[in-house]
Amino acid sequence: MIVEEKITSAEEKFEFWRGRVGIFLGPALFILVLLLPFPALSSSAHRLLAVLALVITFWITEAIPIPASALLGALLCVVLGIGKDKEVLAHFADPIVFLFIGSFILAEGMKIHRLDKRISYKILSSSWIKDKTSRLLLAIGFISAVISMWISNTATAAMVFPIVLGILRSLEDLETTGSEKVFSKYNTGAMLTVAYAASIGGIATPVGTPPNLIGIGMIQNLIGYKITFFKWMLFALPITLVSFLALYFLIRRLHPTKRKTLPDLSQYIIERKRSLGPWSPGEKNTLIAFLVAVSLWVLPGFLAIFIGSESKEMNFFSTHLPEGIVALIAASLLFILPVDFKKRKFTLTWKEAVRIDWGTILLFGGGLTLGSLMFSTGLAEAIGNDLMSVFGTSSQWGITAIAIGLGIIMSETTSNTASANMVIPIMIAISKSSGVSPLPPALGACLGASFGFMLPVSTPPNAIVYSSGMVPITRMIRAGVFFDILGFLIILLSLRVLCPILGLM
Repeated sequence: MIVEEKITSAEEKFEFWRGRVGIFLGPALFILVLLLPFPALSSSAHRLLAVLALVITFWITEAIPIPASALLGALLCVVLGIGKDKEVLAHFADPIVFLFIGSFILAEGMKIHRLDKRISYKILSSSWIKDKTSRLLLAIGFISAVISMWISNTATAAMVFPIVLGILRSLEDLETTGSEKVFSKYNTGAMLTVAYAASIGGIATPVGTPPNLIGIGMIQNLIGYKITFFKWMLFALPITLVSFLALYFLIRRLHPTKRKTLPDLSQYIIERKRSLGPWSPGEKNTLIAFLVAVSLWVLPGFLAIFIGSESKEMNFFSTHLPEGIVALIAASLLFILPVDFKKRKFTLTWKEAVRIDWGTILLFGGGLTLGSLMFSTGLAEAIGNDLMSVFGTSSQWGITAIAIGLGIIMSETTSNTASANMVIPIMIAISKSSGVSPLPPALGACLGASFGFMLPVSTPPNAIVYSSGMVPITRMIRAGVFFDILGFLIILLSLRVLCPILGLM
């Protein structure tokens, strides 16, 4: 289902001028930075600063496609002599890139064979929901969050949105009087729950949203610390659970409904489930591939608990079955497992697989390149020192709070992927120059980048639910402000408690 985003005339004008201003502002800033003296920077750092001025301007204004901006930044680094071609382009083949590719292909298989929809309808048909409006809201959020743990938040929102939209319209059809007025606030709350739960659900696993893998990649490349799939879930899953509960109670508070009970939705859900038909071979094969991936991602963490992280078995997993290879194994199964062997039909074709989001993959590679060069040229350290003098704090948790705040603020106007690429390397540099552990600030910036909730442009799930016409912009801003504040506090307090316990210091 293709969702056309509905925007107001004012927003249309803003988007019109934003891109056109950016196409001139970016090159102007690039030239200006090159011409201005920066005596504290080395020659290569000075040139890299000019490249960043151009790329970040293009990221914020979207004057050209964001992935193209990342490629432009990488090629300028070679042309201007900031780095050699092999050094610059090597980051596009980072092992994390292949974790992206494998997980994206797996998610594509789930969408094509509608495994995600079957899971959603199964949850919605639960007798636990019965006729309670509060339980339906909780189920909607649960579906969005759980699916987003394994596929992108955008794909999750795009899948859950039409399901929830159909339910909400059925509520109005089944209600005899005043349905539109009775369910107006409830509909808004339900739509916001779809979007926000998709974003926070993605935090729970490394493959849930690109900033997670960006953070893991930069932490490994710039700090030398490897965060495994299991270890990520140990601290991120509790943050997701607390955030989800906070979201549920916030939405109920901001968007109450006079109706505490629902009209009978059982027939609607039965019809939707019936439309899927019996389990197809493609669904079964996709489920097998998915379970293989999850098992191999999580198993090493459990083994480490019982047999130790230095055991031969753990060494085998880390050497022969790292997360990226596991993702490629699961993706490869989709091309191997047949749906009709006689006709040579398999679970996924290459024409279907190439639909994955290659733009995010290129953006990730470009972000790793710029982040690495910021360190090797000393630019990140220089920017970090300047920010330190502005904020006037050098404590472990003061820097972490700044990192979370910057991640959230940047993600309101820039994609969460671009926000993570910009903020994480700077916060790592600030931490190192201050003599504190860079892990909590890096994780804070990474998690904060997923908390852009105020505007339709903040993140694709926001834009998708805004297109329903059920979410006035003022209500999205109000809910977004409150949830941004709650998210800031939840991330900061959670990291303060969990990082020392899990050895992330």
